[in-house]
Amino acid sequence: MKVLTAATRGGALAIAQTRIVTDSLKKIYPDIQIKVRKITTGGDRDRRTALWNLRTSGFFTSQVEDALLAKKADFAVHSFKDLPTHQREGLTIAVICDRQFPEDCLVTKDIITSIDQLPESAKIGTSSLRRVAQIKRLRADLQPVSIRGNVTTRLKHLDAGSFDAIILARAGIERLGLGNKISICFDPTEFIPAPAQGALAIQTGTDDDETNELVSVIDEKRVRITTFAERQVLVTMQCGCHAPVGAFARIVGGDIEIHAFISDVGGTYFIRRQITGPAEKAGSLAEKIADDLLASGGKEILASLKE
Repeated sequence: MKVLTAATRGGALAIAQTRIVTDSLKKIYPDIQIKVRKITTGGDRDRRTALWNLRTSGFFTSQVEDALLAKKADFAVHSFKDLPTHQREGLTIAVICDRQFPEDCLVTKDIITSIDQLPESAKIGTSSLRRVAQIKRLRADLQPVSIRGNVTTRLKHLDAGSFDAIILARAGIERLGLGNKISICFDPTEFIPAPAQGALAIQTGTDDDETNELVSVIDEKRVRITTFAERQVLVTMQCGCHAPVGAFARIVGGDIEIHAFISDVGGTYFIRRQITGPAEKAGSLAEKIADDLLASGGKEILASLKE
């Protein structure tokens, strides 16, 4: 019987996501045994710093990667959007899968059906400048406020009245079985998500041929194409994962359609673009849309964020 160890963060969502992966593998390999090694990351220890104030990447992934490199695990399960675009030496992304819900959603204490139903100057909990820019663009009076903690913690803050609403990735709240708490699901072509949001990534050692071959059976080609295109936007713009930048791609027939934007934090200087072309040219199309955003004022926005 083959025994593998999976490394993951220790929170409820990370464990739920790891279970999705392990259950998928066990359906194909009924005799496999998978142990779960829980890792505490820097992001799990520091729950006070606003994510938009971070100057480093890998806040939620570095320690998990360390365990993989130290051979304390055979593979690691991540939310793909959390992984830095620059892959650490010795590691590879062997599988991208299970992207059912790429969009953001709005959660309120009492269910509403329109953002217009939020009170004047409502406090919106979010840890993302990308979400801040877009929510301010929808309603300039709304007041984004930094919120940290896992999904359950954020929901408790909402129930306690600390916020009028919070914005979350729909995938996370659905995977925890809390989809009934969602008021509004945003259209990902309009309220553009983070690159690779909703997708799971299995990371392995580059030289671990046996594990790479074993897990590769659950890789989803269409999800890999779209998420790598979205992440290519970040790579080309060299802006990091905390900038007010979003990208969303989908395959329609044989084509890939990419939506992307960059904005100032207030959502007043908002630049968005869309491009469509053959799916096999996803990478070059992503580079093209990123270059267009930079040339149209994105460079100036990124420069202002560093001041």
